[in-house]
Amino acid sequence: MSVNRLHGLLRVFRGVGMAALMLLAVAPLQAADGTALSAEQWLARLAPALNMTTYRGVFVYARGDRVNTMQVAHRYHQGQVEERLVQQDGANGEIVRKGMRVVCVLPDHGHIQLDEVIPSGPFAEAFSRQLTPVNRWYQPQLQGEGRVAGHQTVVIALKAKDPHRYSYQLWLEKQTGLLVKSYVRSRTGEVLESFQFTQLEIVDQLPDSEFEVQSAGREVQKRQLDQPARSLAPRMTGWTLGWQPEGFMPAATPRAASSQAVAFSDGLAAFSVFVESVGQLAMPTGASRIGATTAYMRSLQTAGTGFLVTVVGEIPPETAMQVAESVAIEDVAVFQEGVQ
Repeated sequence: MSVNRLHGLLRVFRGVGMAALMLLAVAPLQAADGTALSAEQWLARLAPALNMTTYRGVFVYARGDRVNTMQVAHRYHQGQVEERLVQQDGANGEIVRKGMRVVCVLPDHGHIQLDEVIPSGPFAEAFSRQLTPVNRWYQPQLQGEGRVAGHQTVVIALKAKDPHRYSYQLWLEKQTGLLVKSYVRSRTGEVLESFQFTQLEIVDQLPDSEFEVQSAGREVQKRQLDQPARSLAPRMTGWTLGWQPEGFMPAATPRAASSQAVAFSDGLAAFSVFVESVGQLAMPTGASRIGATTAYMRSLQTAGTGFLVTVVGEIPPETAMQVAESVAIEDVAVFQEGVQ
């Protein structure tokens, strides 16, 4: 796995994760009996919710010392989510999603189709379908109210109950429940990643023109496979994973052209494990981190063959290392034959 490919995994993991992050709607601020919703009631409405909110706006997304500004248009139209994100700084680029079809447009390199992406970040749609009991792994707590981009909000904290995951802080717009700001925090309270609207207009409808690819270039179209959560089972051929953090369940597995891969989520965070035969290892191993996303690389030798194990996800470096160190190769021939 080259350095460029590793950086690509990090970009896809977090870039597409931001598109998934925006797919959120919850119930009104009050329960049926008129009482204020508790933190648990807000969270109970996250998993099954479809995003019926229509809006346009601009948000800032920061990971470590990297800050990106994105313009977004979002709606639920004719039974499917439609969304367009346009990068506002750096190189031009946009992501357009219509239902299960996601197209990433990079003008300098043409159009690339993200047909099997890793949904990441809080409330990614593929994870919400699993109805994971989040409160088993996080302690929810109401932290009062706030104001973001001119909108009144309710603030909810999700504190991790063990050292294998990060904590979250969420700001939800009062009238619609739309996520308008979020922090990912380390165990020491450091903000590793943040997302926040700087401009937000919640409207009744948006025109079709706001959800069309507008960058020049060739467009490749392909639909993602929409598989039920029960079919998401780890596929490890020729190798085993001896340990994973409690509460992380199988999730949609990313496509890996030259390696085998499995993915897991606890309902908020996600990580993937890539295993490939590399012959002679020509790059350094160890951990690197961008914001809350860790990449841990480990080399091992089995029957005279070199292998590279890479763990990428929103987990602490120590957790990623423990996952990677638990990988064992059982059948070298599987990799030599190119079986995926």
